Amino acid sequence: MSETSGQTATQTGIDPRGPQFAAALTVVVLILALLLPQPWALVVTVIQTVLFAIGAGLGVQRTPHAWLFKKFVRPRLGAPDELEDPAPPRFAQGVGLAFLVVALVGYLVGATLVAQIALGLALVAAVLNAVFRFCLGCEIYLLIRRFA
Repeated sequence: MSETSGQTATQTGIDPRGPQFAAALTVVVLILALLLPQPWALVVTVIQTVLFAIGAGLGVQRTPHAWLFKKFVRPRLGAPDELEDPAPPRFAQGVGLAFLVVALVGYLVGATLVAQIALGLALVAAVLNAVFRFCLGCEIYLLIRRFA
């Protein structure tokens, strides 16, 4: 096994606890985005949008969340029971990115309610992953693959 910039990985998989950890951090960021007044809500939304773009573009192993997991969390854990394909979590980052782009556009055109709904939907998905290890974007990826 080799270490990448985030999770313990081989050519075929990543530690599934890394994306779950990232989802927990995302929950915190999205709650802040919903609770803070403007312009801070917009600033936090931009930050999370950039984080999702990194995950979708470069892969979940190359995000700041993955670095935090590798540096501070992974050394305190035992080896994972199994590794997972990084493609579904990467797709999930793209889904999150789409919701956050909608939120950004909403904020920028003055449609605050649209922005908050998009943030809320992303928050629900992040909570499902962080708390129940149910990755909604990953499940969508698998459904698309099954029907494609």
